[in-house]
Amino acid sequence: MTISPTDARIKAQVLAEALPYIRRFHGKTIVIKYGGNAMTDERLKHSFARDIVLLKLVGLNPVVVHGGGPQIDNMLSRVGKKGEFIQGMRVTDRETMDVVEMVLGGLVNKDIVNLINQAGGRAIGLTGKDGAFIRARKLRVSNKEQAGEMLDIGQVGEIEAIDPEVIALLESREFIPVVAPIGVGPEGDAYNINADLVAGKLAVVLRAEKLMLLTNTPGVLDKDGRLLTGLTPRQVDVLISDGTLHGGMLPKIASALDAARSGVNAVHIIDGRVENAVLLEILTDQGVGTLIRSH
Repeated sequence: MTISPTDARIKAQVLAEALPYIRRFHGKTIVIKYGGNAMTDERLKHSFARDIVLLKLVGLNPVVVHGGGPQIDNMLSRVGKKGEFIQGMRVTDRETMDVVEMVLGGLVNKDIVNLINQAGGRAIGLTGKDGAFIRARKLRVSNKEQAGEMLDIGQVGEIEAIDPEVIALLESREFIPVVAPIGVGPEGDAYNINADLVAGKLAVVLRAEKLMLLTNTPGVLDKDGRLLTGLTPRQVDVLISDGTLHGGMLPKIASALDAARSGVNAVHIIDGRVENAVLLEILTDQGVGTLIRSH
C-alpha cells in the first residue's frame, strides 16, 4: 500500500510541527490529571495510554494523577450507599473511604497502569500512602449558610506536604508514575483528596513545565458558553467572583490558579473527549482547550 502525495505531505507537516515542541519540552515534567469521559470510554482510554507512552519516548516526563468519581459512585451503589457532595467535595465516612481506597488505589489505578504498559510504556501505580509521599490532614469546609461554622465531611483531606523523592526516583529509572489521590494522616489514616488539587500541588513540587487537567467540557467557558482559550490568573479571579465558574469546576480552577501562581509555566484545561487531546495540546500549534499562563 502506497501513500498518496497529499497524505504524505500532511504526515510530514505534522511531524515537523511537533519537532520544536519536543525540543523545547525534552526532559521536562508534565503532570496530567486524567478524568472524565477519557477514563470511561474504551477508545479514549487506549488513545490516552498511547499519548502518554509517546510523550515518554520522545523525552518528556509525564506524571499521571487520576480521579475515579463515576467508578466510586458505581461501587457505592452496589453496596447500597449514595454519594453526597458539598462544594464539589465528596462526603467520605469510614465505609465510603474503604470503597474509595479499593476503587482508586486498586481497580482504577491498576487499569491505567495496565493500559500504559500494554501500549509499550513502563508505568507504576502508587497512592500517597506509598513512601508516605502525600501527607494530609482533615479538611473542613465553611458552611455557606451559617457564617463561621465549619462542616465535617469525613475522611476528606487537604495536602500538608508532598515528598517528590518517590516520583523523582521513578522518573530517573524511566518509569511513568500513575498516582491515586489518597493521602495519609499523621496517625496513618487514609484521606480522600480531590484529584485536581493533588495534580496541582504535585506540579508545583515537581517544578513541572505544564499541568494538564482533562475535563468533560471544551475548557473554561464564559456565561454564553463560549470557550475562553487564554486566561491570566487575574481574569480567572473575575470569573470566580461573578459566578461564571462554580460547582465542580471550582477545585479544578483552584488547582490551576495555585499552580500558575507557584511557578508552573502553563496550565491547560482541555477536553478529554477529544481523541489524542494530550498530544494535540503539547505537540501542535493548535490547542484544544483553555491555557492559563503564569503571568
